[in-house]
Amino acid sequence: MPLVDLALLSDAAFMRGLYAAFFFFFANLSFYLVMTMFMQRGLHIPPLQAGMVFLPLALAFVIASRHSGVRARHRGTLVLIEGCAVQIVGLASLVLMVAWAEKPTATLLTLVLAIFGYGQGLVMAPLSSTVLSTVKPASAGSGAGMYGTTAQIANAAGVAAIGAAFFAIEAACSPRLALFAASALFALSIAACAAFLSWMRRARGVKPINIDRDNPGD
Repeated sequence: MPLVDLALLSDAAFMRGLYAAFFFFFANLSFYLVMTMFMQRGLHIPPLQAGMVFLPLALAFVIASRHSGVRARHRGTLVLIEGCAVQIVGLASLVLMVAWAEKPTATLLTLVLAIFGYGQGLVMAPLSSTVLSTVKPASAGSGAGMYGTTAQIANAAGVAAIGAAFFAIEAACSPRLALFAASALFALSIAACAAFLSWMRRARGVKPINIDRDNPGD
């Protein structure tokens, strides 16, 4: 038996879901790398304080995760698309704040990052169930393995690609411009995720998503 169930490759909704997951995770870990480096190298915020800036983001993520599972059961992938939009709004707010304020304070950063975290929670919690919603029970193990592998590859690729772009622009110009460029890449990746989710929605039809209450997401 092959490691990957080849029949899954003909499932249009599943494959589009994998592409959506790839672009979502591409902008996931890399975002935290860039923000951590920008706060410490660009704003000279001490490491402990920089870490504390992410606490409201984490709280917003948890709150959104609790809401998104229930909403996704009734509204399907539309909830995830809305989460992508919220993330892009958070990124735009971050860029505008950094452009407007000469040296944004940690307090201002926490407020803006909370918006981004809420959007992430809306997407990440039901994402795995959404992607695997069309996979037959007999192929569930293979499908879950493909999803997990896609997420890991995307996280690594995002850190490598966007991290390299950030450090290159920082060295050539400034940390502020490096953050702007990285934010544009994040927004493009999240927009691609939303596009594939919309495409997946058309492939599977507008159906509720069956989400396990004990395992709402990754």
